[in-house]
Amino acid sequence: MAPLIQRIGNSSRWSDVVIFRGVARWAEVAEDRTADVAGQISQVLTQIEETLIQIGSTRELLLQIVIYLRDLEHVPELNRQWDGWVIHGHAPVRACVQAGLGESCEVEMLVEAAVD
Repeated sequence: MAPLIQRIGNSSRWSDVVIFRGVARWAEVAEDRTADVAGQISQVLTQIEETLIQIGSTRELLLQIVIYLRDLEHVPELNRQWDGWVIHGHAPVRACVQAGLGESCEVEMLVEAAVD
């Protein structure tokens, strides 16, 4: 029998969250993409916290976050918010790359977290 894969909010194109063997994976983009890059980063970090609550996890259980920015000149703003958001001693693995995101999208984050 194949291991159980839990999908939350799945549609014909993607799932909002996929949980397999105690690891949840999902992507976040700002819900309000009319906001500037600082606003979008703030929204995405808040949305990550909301998803963690939904799946029964916490920021202490984050494993990895891959961050896609439209422009790497925004890394200082990302780092400013990130440093205030990450729990000291529990920082996940992080990578940040420049990417051609949709027209109004400034940031996208691909997240992995352990779940109990």
